[in-house]
Amino acid sequence: MFGINYEVGVPMIDNDVARQNNVVDSRPDAVQNRFGFLSKPPSREELVTNNGIILYLEDVTLSFDGFKALSDLTLYVEVGELRCIIGPNGAGKTTLMDVITGKTRPDSGSAFYGQTIDLLQMSEPQIATLGIGRKFQKPTVFEQHSVLENLELAMKSDKRVWVSLFKQLTGQEKDRIEEVLNLIGLTDFPRKMAGSLSHGQKQWLEIGMLLMQDPLLLLVDEPVAGMTQQESEATAELLTSLAGEHSVVVVEHDMEFVRSIARQVTVLHEGSVLAEGAFDVVQEDPIVREVYLGSS
Repeated sequence: MFGINYEVGVPMIDNDVARQNNVVDSRPDAVQNRFGFLSKPPSREELVTNNGIILYLEDVTLSFDGFKALSDLTLYVEVGELRCIIGPNGAGKTTLMDVITGKTRPDSGSAFYGQTIDLLQMSEPQIATLGIGRKFQKPTVFEQHSVLENLELAMKSDKRVWVSLFKQLTGQEKDRIEEVLNLIGLTDFPRKMAGSLSHGQKQWLEIGMLLMQDPLLLLVDEPVAGMTQQESEATAELLTSLAGEHSVVVVEHDMEFVRSIARQVTVLHEGSVLAEGAFDVVQEDPIVREVYLGSS
């Protein structure tokens, strides 16, 4: 234990930030139960059989006013793998994440979490409780609260007001917070206000907030945009360390960063998978070089 004083009271939270981070504020029991906020997410064993696939996207197509954002896209993500998704602007990377998290519905195709959970039949809040965490490019943290309070607010627990008012953290919950602080490199800053953190530290804090929800699948959008070289290197170490226990899907434009972490790379172009494989193999693909890297 690091000797942190956890008696921080019950902070009021920004509801917009709460929605971005899947933190559920007070609402009636019937509504919470309807959307699954209090239900236990499935375990890895319940989701995955011998084939080792945790995310299935097959023949996914989505059009906006005649423009095909996704076109017969098929993608499989294995348990514990670190997958990087790259592609030029407009390739469908963000739309792909929107479909996985229920923010956008495709026109056709299928999306399954594990073998049996049909993501297209679930609402965005329901999907957030399944063990799928998404980190947007711009960090969304509670800037008027400390690092510790951010992690506590993000913890997977009953967030109803009366429960929260009288709840005390268990020893196991305190241990988990300290474990996450260590993982994200913020052990020395538990009482620091999130708003005073550097850009890179805010990104790490948001990743930590997702980890407090014990996700099996992490979707991370451009994690090193705006970071210093040192912060980018630390982020590479963090994401690499998470693979194995979590499946991590990273959307990124920084090719040097992708090279440093990539085990499997998927290249999107015009809403479809253009190429897939190890970074060095994909980089030398002549079609990829022509449409993405700008050379023939």
